[in-house]
Amino acid sequence: MGFTIGGSRSTREFRSGARRRGRTAECTAVAEYTGLWGWDAVPGARAAAPGRDCSCGDARCTAPGAHPLALAPAVPAGATLDEVTEVWGDYPGAAVLLPAGRSFDVIEVSEEAGRRALVRLERMGLPLGPVTATPDGRAQFFVAPGAAAGLPQLLYRMGWDDADLDLRALGQGAFVTAPPSDRGGLGPVGWLRPPSLDSAGDPPPARLLLGTLAYICHRLRD
Repeated sequence: MGFTIGGSRSTREFRSGARRRGRTAECTAVAEYTGLWGWDAVPGARAAAPGRDCSCGDARCTAPGAHPLALAPAVPAGATLDEVTEVWGDYPGAAVLLPAGRSFDVIEVSEEAGRRALVRLERMGLPLGPVTATPDGRAQFFVAPGAAAGLPQLLYRMGWDDADLDLRALGQGAFVTAPPSDRGGLGPVGWLRPPSLDSAGDPPPARLLLGTLAYICHRLRD
């Protein structure tokens, strides 16, 4: 899926100056996620340090700066820069959230385990999708959808079901904060392995990575 700035679906012979002025760096970043990588994106809340009060305004918010904004529409995969600006212009400064369970699920481990696993997986020549590093010390491996639902069975088949592993899967209903957005007032999310055209739209099955991730999580625990 190509990345189209003002592509054919939203090209207009006459565009308003207001729309042009409304285009920001964050709109361009969101348009990259939707147009180049083929992911949906959702405007998310922000949390400001040091109090980390959530921009949603709920003093009892259980996920400050890490949840979608109420009533904010999703920007669908394939959206052009014009279409992104149409939505994101109403939510300036919103964090970029990617819904799991659609184009990808996520396997999350500690950042140390993720970095070690990434080196080993690359040496093994296994297919890899994008991997993020969060400011709270987590690594998130993008894998094919369905991983969250199938994780218990996969761990059982691999003999890791009884192990106390610092490993979890995020699927339908979960959201991933996309780089370079701030997560929870702790700082920006970054890429350990950035998306590419051959992996973003077709992340690997979880079973190809899970054995290595589980093994390294187990070693670090001991």
